[in-house]
Amino acid sequence: MHEIMTIEEVAAYLRVSERTVYDWAQKGDLPGGKLGTTWRFKRNDVEGWVNSRISKQVSAKSASGVTSSATLTSERVIIVDGIDKDTVLRKLVDLLAESPFVHNREELLKGIFAREELMSTGIGFGVGVPHVRIDSVSDLVMAVAISKQPIPGYSSLDNQPVQIVCMLAARSDQHAKYIRTLSAVSNRLKDAEVRQAIIESEDPAFIHAQLIGE
Repeated sequence: MHEIMTIEEVAAYLRVSERTVYDWAQKGDLPGGKLGTTWRFKRNDVEGWVNSRISKQVSAKSASGVTSSATLTSERVIIVDGIDKDTVLRKLVDLLAESPFVHNREELLKGIFAREELMSTGIGFGVGVPHVRIDSVSDLVMAVAISKQPIPGYSSLDNQPVQIVCMLAARSDQHAKYIRTLSAVSNRLKDAEVRQAIIESEDPAFIHAQLIGE
């Protein structure tokens, strides 16, 4: 995808009509500008606009719970201690690889580590959210690792030690579902009491219930 997009390219990306994109641009809703008589849009602006719209539309129910049990099961919640970031990520990849929705473990592993090379996925509040969208995943899945101690080597935006790691893998075209789940993860785990209860527990079923808001 080009850095500068036409109306046709934005319409294809958003899966709406060209007329809809034109109307949004004319009203100033969708960020863009005219070069001569033609509209042009920066890819990063369009993606940011989409993310913002989706986040605003997440309902209170979605915000209170991370995801459905179809996405996260208690069998994909593990307690880890005394191991570094890379080992935690590999263990979570192994858990996700057991899902019928993940068809290529090695591609998933490569995608997760490639994403970490760009920037650490430690989002703050002691939480890490490694994530990837790839074609060899047929539906969004999630696995969680909890550590009683800070995970060595896992840097975070606020420099707080990471102890909760929620790994998400989705199909390449599942942008909306992917963003909703990432937003729900962040919202749920911003609650200090929820985080503390999760870290102190050794019961995967309890941790699962806390994460999905049961």
